[in-house]
Amino acid sequence: GKLKNNNGDFRIMFNYSPLSSRNVVQNLFADMYVGTNKVPHHRFWVGNTRPPVGMEGGYSPYVLPFVARSQISRNFGTVRKLGARVSGDYSLVDYDFGIYSSDTYFQEFFPGTEFVGWVNLKPLGKTDGKYGKLKLGGGINSGQHEDRDFFVGGAYIGYEYKKFYANFEWGKADGYNGAKTLTSNKAEGLYTTLGYRITPKLQFITRYDQYKPDLDYSADIRREYTAGINYFIKGQAVKLMLNYVFCQNDATKDSHRLMLGTQILL
Repeated sequence: GKLKNNNGDFRIMFNYSPLSSRNVVQNLFADMYVGTNKVPHHRFWVGNTRPPVGMEGGYSPYVLPFVARSQISRNFGTVRKLGARVSGDYSLVDYDFGIYSSDTYFQEFFPGTEFVGWVNLKPLGKTDGKYGKLKLGGGINSGQHEDRDFFVGGAYIGYEYKKFYANFEWGKADGYNGAKTLTSNKAEGLYTTLGYRITPKLQFITRYDQYKPDLDYSADIRREYTAGINYFIKGQAVKLMLNYVFCQNDATKDSHRLMLGTQILL
């Protein structure tokens, strides 16, 4: 909704998917914030939002190229946090900084403070796309949850030119407070993606994804090889996604996944 005189906006989104690890109320509230764009090139937010813990970790699920996020995104990020943040967007740089409670999913009352910051440089931002779009980014997520400290650092590079795009993201954690868990484990991962628009509606994508969940236990390396097709019936509003994933795990048996996704935005 919009606030009076369009000075701001708000959003409340509910998640009705049950989860055994959280009660109904903890899992119910997703986005729940008030925001404003009154300052040119900036947006201010207060409430429960998805901060950029990693580049892909901060993406809305509506623009993801694959059915599932990368392993570093699933573990380090893709979680909403309660706090205040400011984002800025200029032709050559964009950024996002915020201070949050280190609680997730409304399980505790302010167990500590957490900072999330990400900056992207756009060297080709003033060329009107003549040479494509190049984005170089990096950021950190640092905080304390009761007696646990955690720190995540990451870097990103992405390039788009006409029908082609490619990206690479790396992340390393000395403890992390992500969507799945709060842990003191040291972990590291990376992924790289290639995509090509065969037609305006049909896109082929592939990804290599590697993750080490515990750097003190080097025998456990998890690799995922993904090939997929996206069919855009009406842009991102109506699309179909088909992914094949080969999971190669040093510590467990290899496996295969066939994933189908549909998206309809009204």
